Amino acid sequence: MAAATTMDAVTLYVRDLDAMVAFYTTAIALDVVDAAPGATSAAGDRRDGVVTLGRGTTPLVVLRHAPDMPAPQRGSAGLFHTAILFETRTDLAATMLRVAQHAAPLYTGSADHLVSEAFYLDDPEGNGIELYVDRPRDQWRWDGDCVVMDSLPLDPNAFVQEHLTTAAADAPQASAATVGHVHLQVGDVESARRFYVDTLGFAATAEMPSALFVSAGGYHHHMAMNTWRSMGAGPRAVTLGLGEVSLVVPTADDVAALTDRLAHHGVRAEVDGAGTPDAVLRFDDPWRNRLAVSVGA
Repeated sequence: MAAATTMDAVTLYVRDLDAMVAFYTTAIALDVVDAAPGATSAAGDRRDGVVTLGRGTTPLVVLRHAPDMPAPQRGSAGLFHTAILFETRTDLAATMLRVAQHAAPLYTGSADHLVSEAFYLDDPEGNGIELYVDRPRDQWRWDGDCVVMDSLPLDPNAFVQEHLTTAAADAPQASAATVGHVHLQVGDVESARRFYVDTLGFAATAEMPSALFVSAGGYHHHMAMNTWRSMGAGPRAVTLGLGEVSLVVPTADDVAALTDRLAHHGVRAEVDGAGTPDAVLRFDDPWRNRLAVSVGA
């Protein structure tokens, strides 16, 4: 994968669109970036179709209303979490204050990963979320091609007290954020390695019997796959939860090269808008987790 590859918004199929928009705008301090025709901007109003939420003009989560879809079965493949990356500890602390104020029962934990500091929660429909900030790259340690990561204790109250400012607390939406990485649930790590490393072309940055971390351009990870709750899972059904993981590459040549690699490995793919600057390449991993790749602006 091209060194400048980045993650884009994650699409979720949701049952209660109003409740989910209210959660993401209130507890995560996102704004409605775009909405389907006829949708309104007030979180409590009825919406039909699609609502995109983000910071500024950067989309982070796309909610697709699918009230008739079944819930995912326990132990199935799908989304583990969407990881939202903040630029500073102060920005992260301001959003963590909103989580504490509006979604404390959904908070699930925290960890110092050495390369980053992270906090975890679920949204009201059980989709995992990570809120994190990276340490400077010159502080990351590498053992050969593998980045050194850990899961050390991280006190959320101490973090907020140390880094929060009044200005950030008053306007958390004003700070920038991006999708830093996406973590998936899969059936086995070896198949994940064959697909994400050997076929797509990511570099493996950390690997264990139950998890794989991959990246482009020397990042600690753009994607991860684990079997912690999904060992042995087969292809997933279309359910609530994960709809699509989106990646952005620098040029159309990168999309063409990826298209060739997928064909070489026998992976079916489709292109929406072929021949246009907005063309999107879509395909599934071995567990039918859908991925989309497009060219950055």
